[in-house]
Amino acid sequence: MLNSSKLTFALFFTRVSILLVLLMWTVDKFLNPAHTAQVFESFYGMPGTGATLVAAIGAAELLLLVLFFLGIKKTFSYGAVLVIHGVSTLAAFGKYFAPFESVNLLFFAAWPMLAACVLLFVLREQDTFLQVAKVKDSE
Repeated sequence: MLNSSKLTFALFFTRVSILLVLLMWTVDKFLNPAHTAQVFESFYGMPGTGATLVAAIGAAELLLLVLFFLGIKKTFSYGAVLVIHGVSTLAAFGKYFAPFESVNLLFFAAWPMLAACVLLFVLREQDTFLQVAKVKDSE
């Protein structure tokens, strides 16, 4: 049986790792909105995404990441992170068929992170270290 403190640390480390990746993508929306617009057009079929919309998406993501890190509304915040990353992973599906072209090999890193998001969602009640909401998430 896994020691409770070991599980708590492993879940915290997983949460921080996911946060780090998504935070970099969120910051990119503010620092380089043209890059986000290009990603939205290329992967999500959303041409013409303007800087204002990109900033609004970035602000919403930042709020979500705060909720996620602090453990507030875990079913919603952990679930939203899982869905966002899941959609992102599947949006790049074509890249997986040509792994050695360009930088496509890097897209494979999305799969273990997706697994980590699933793990964290499933074990969200055990993920309690450095969280505001220590009570059971009944959502």
